Amino acid sequence: MQPSHSSLNLILQNWVAGQAPTSILQQQLEAGLLEDSLRAQAFGINSTNVSEAVKARSYLLQAAYPTIQQFCHHTFRQAPDLLVPLWNLWLPLALDLAASHQALGRPFIQGILGGQGTGKTTLAAILTLLLSHLGYRTLSFSLDDLYKTYPDRLRLRAEDPRLVWRGPPGTHDVDLGCMVLDQLRHADPSASIQVPRFDKSAFNGAGDRTVPEVVKGVAIVLFEGWFVGARPIAPAAFATAPPPIVTEADRDFACDMNAKLQNYLPLWSKLDRLMVLHPTDYRLSQQWRQQAEHQMITAGKNGMSDREIEQFVEYFWKALHPELFIQPLIRDPRYVDLVIEVNPDHSPGTVYRPQDLTLQDLTPTEG
Repeated sequence: MQPSHSSLNLILQNWVAGQAPTSILQQQLEAGLLEDSLRAQAFGINSTNVSEAVKARSYLLQAAYPTIQQFCHHTFRQAPDLLVPLWNLWLPLALDLAASHQALGRPFIQGILGGQGTGKTTLAAILTLLLSHLGYRTLSFSLDDLYKTYPDRLRLRAEDPRLVWRGPPGTHDVDLGCMVLDQLRHADPSASIQVPRFDKSAFNGAGDRTVPEVVKGVAIVLFEGWFVGARPIAPAAFATAPPPIVTEADRDFACDMNAKLQNYLPLWSKLDRLMVLHPTDYRLSQQWRQQAEHQMITAGKNGMSDREIEQFVEYFWKALHPELFIQPLIRDPRYVDLVIEVNPDHSPGTVYRPQDLTLQDLTPTEG
């Protein structure tokens, strides 16, 4: 029988404190890894290798836990329940990335698609720490780092006043992204590569390019962004698009952003794999943004009002609506290798590979 959440947490607490599980508890850990069949398939775990999987996770857990604990306390400023997600998701993800790099024989590029509040930046940071304990130099690189320069975006907005905020398709330097990912994929380990970085605080929050980061010997690249891997859809879909795409002007904007996605396909082709952080309800991103802004205001920093947040989030839904662009993508094994559902409390939910879904899994549930 697999351990409950609280039992698993206690087992792991004792383990990082130096008390290894008994043989009975070891069997419970193995049962827990096999119980969730979709997650087990996603990480290649079966009855013949489950013991080795527990052993591999345990070594990395004990080596990396102090670093991860320090990072989480510093980032969240509280004591989050990190052992269970560490065991069930972050450790196997790191081990899987390391194995993929070894199999490929060159730097491995993992794409991460995630909307606002899904935790893609935090996930990339934690994976970077874990992979460092496995001996891999990891680079976290964002689609945001590819924004066009401030002067270029001013010219762009003069041409198309609908581009109120940076972020939608068309506001990035795709050619620069392709060049950098190509360099990272094929670089000599001793070669230095300039990775663009973006300072969001420049020009009173409008943002601009800053000094590039110089890296060498990168084994794994985590390339994340809110529409990384998104692909154009049939324009006919906008005739019956969900809110907030309601006016003819909204539909025109959505169609134009959809067309601009075509220019990003060469960039997506540089990815070796794509994972999606998928909220159980896309509207949670608005709630999460509100929580983040409220925390900033409470801390004495500038933050948006609830009305400003609503307009901000809806702007991006009008550009690339999650129901139109993300929902079909997470069921398409041609483009997505792994889906991690995100619960309302930010905890990871179901983990699966689209190729492992059955017709029953694809049937929508009520509520």
